Amino acid sequence: MALKYAPLVTDSLAKQIAESIRRAIADGSLKADERLPTEEELARRFEVSRPTIREALKRLAAQNLIRSRRGPAGGNFVNRPDREEVGSMIGTSLALLVGLGEFDLSNVLEARYELEVVCARLAAERRADPELAIMAAEIEVQASASIGDEEFCGSDVRFHRALVDSTHNPVIQFVMFAVIEALQPIENMVVYRFRDREAIVEQHRKLLRAIEAGDAAAAVSAISEQTTYLREAFAAARESRRQRDNA
Repeated sequence: MALKYAPLVTDSLAKQIAESIRRAIADGSLKADERLPTEEELARRFEVSRPTIREALKRLAAQNLIRSRRGPAGGNFVNRPDREEVGSMIGTSLALLVGLGEFDLSNVLEARYELEVVCARLAAERRADPELAIMAAEIEVQASASIGDEEFCGSDVRFHRALVDSTHNPVIQFVMFAVIEALQPIENMVVYRFRDREAIVEQHRKLLRAIEAGDAAAAVSAISEQTTYLREAFAAARESRRQRDNA
């Protein structure tokens, strides 16, 4: 295990130790499923007490970076990351930051637009039948007058997830997981009373037709049209809230 065990001298020793081990995991010095030294050995190498090591290990476990196992072959092991699980954690954190006001929804819409422009272009270049079929099926769901707003929003998320999957780029899919799965439901919750579902469906149809035709420019134009529409709906929702608060 390639860890540097320099003595630590400031207050948050457990935090420093956890960060040192986290960096070793991130840079590959510690491999997935590798067993960490015992608490006693870590305490000796870092020149701290065992309770401090336990606190550091608790921090790492809370970040899902390590796991513990009991028994003769037990100990603390580096977790093998699961892409969906990590993406879900990032999405939850982003949603929390939006809820706390750290990110304004206008910033979220801007970021989503820039990212989906890339997705639309790549989807038009790399279109494949499975994703196209999902997008077409979700449009049919959205076009049904019998579904409620919650079902419509759920279908909207699935449609955009299929768009992202159409890029066939795992890094983009990972980055967009948080935007689509965590932030888009928040957007929908804010603007659903101020948007026309038929307008959204028609925008989705334009996007799908462009992707099917391999027309990247038209696909980007459809994303731009929907983003402009959502910004207007968001502005209307914000103005309605302002008037309600001032009433």
